[in-house]
Amino acid sequence: MTPLQEQFGQIDIYLFDQLLKGNIVPGMKILDAGCGGGRNLVYLLREGYDVFAADLDAPSVAAVRAMAKKFAPSLPDSNFRVEPVEQMTFDDACADVVISNTVLHFAKDDAQFEAMLAGSWRVLKPGGLFFCRIGSTIGMETQVERIAGRRFRSPDGSERYLADVEFLLALTELLGGEMVETLKTTVVHNQRAMTTWVLRKR
Repeated sequence: MTPLQEQFGQIDIYLFDQLLKGNIVPGMKILDAGCGGGRNLVYLLREGYDVFAADLDAPSVAAVRAMAKKFAPSLPDSNFRVEPVEQMTFDDACADVVISNTVLHFAKDDAQFEAMLAGSWRVLKPGGLFFCRIGSTIGMETQVERIAGRRFRSPDGSERYLADVEFLLALTELLGGEMVETLKTTVVHNQRAMTTWVLRKR
């Protein structure tokens, strides 16, 4: 493992970009909604951020708790919870930053997507930063196959709930959010597309 990997883990490059831009700074409370094994939390835990996380997968949460014990032993296990993002038990407006990294596109339908997004937005403080990476059709419009509603099959074989520009802009307005920067989409050639959606809560 290189020194950079040791310090930052497998952090999403676009989340790393938010650190570089000063949008995430020490002293902030960070909530990873759908944390998985905690790939985005290594640096934040090491640097003393007040970190919270939730995921439906119990082994993943156990891995995050173990990581926290190593890098931030003062954080209680109760900061890391086995629960779906649409039903998180954290207090309203408790976090300065909410991370939703490759999570929302696993919604099975509109109702679940809306619940997952609402649950993630609820825990964000006014003025807080919502960082989201979500599967999209952007740049892949002619290569994805609609299954039903916003569920599509991408050329890589994945079946996901995918966003587009108009949808994300409409959600921004509906949430009462403000775009921190323009949408950025990464297209993996002939496979899939991922869009970075970063909002400030008004």
